[in-house]
Amino acid sequence: MLGQLELIADSEYNNAGDLLGIDPMNVNGELLGALKAMNPIARQKVINNLAKNPAPSKGSRAEMEKHFRELQPHIKNELAKGNLRLADTIIYSIKPVSSRTIKIFETQDDKEVGVRNISNAKLPKNQSLLVSGIILLVGTAAGASKDEMMATNYDKIESFPAISNGEFSLKANKKTIIPEIGNYVFKTQNNHLLSIGYYKLANPRLIQDDVQIEMTIELGTTTGVPANTYVFAALHGTSTIP
Repeated sequence: MLGQLELIADSEYNNAGDLLGIDPMNVNGELLGALKAMNPIARQKVINNLAKNPAPSKGSRAEMEKHFRELQPHIKNELAKGNLRLADTIIYSIKPVSSRTIKIFETQDDKEVGVRNISNAKLPKNQSLLVSGIILLVGTAAGASKDEMMATNYDKIESFPAISNGEFSLKANKKTIIPEIGNYVFKTQNNHLLSIGYYKLANPRLIQDDVQIEMTIELGTTTGVPANTYVFAALHGTSTIP
């Protein structure tokens, strides 16, 4: 217990107790004894951290801190020790609009600059992601080559009615994070408070490391979609990194 409290004393997080399973509302004899064994300065730092920092975190970092209890034990421990930290992250993938069903992350995918930044549709070991928002953009390449795909300008979906009238869903480890909803949520051209194609989740969800991610876009039709059209899809939020 004393070692755990020493980690809390030096923690950068507002609710470090959640990382170590310490509930400040349930003060027991072991916790009191460990606090008394500490020097007064360290003890006060622990108490301040357990009582929450008066300067709250912001954005997706604050959302991640609320989900600390859901993290796997090995990630909690590494965060508490400082071996892992939190970072802004965008996990992205580009796929062709070649059918009515577009699978954004697939198990045969390889990481490649300008195409996607994860392999096998999984986050690497020790990287958990709190999905705060989702981005969907569309672009038409000048040709069919991979270089032309990577050199494409990806922009608002409003220019592609067949795509903006479709649906998408998101799963992780076969569990639904977002059920099928309309792609109209990415139509943000007239919302100057959001980036183009950005859908902010009212209920952020955690994706653990080393589990399959499935994001699927379903279209009712591909009528009016030019040849060599691609979608850029991304999960935005805060993740754990070394």
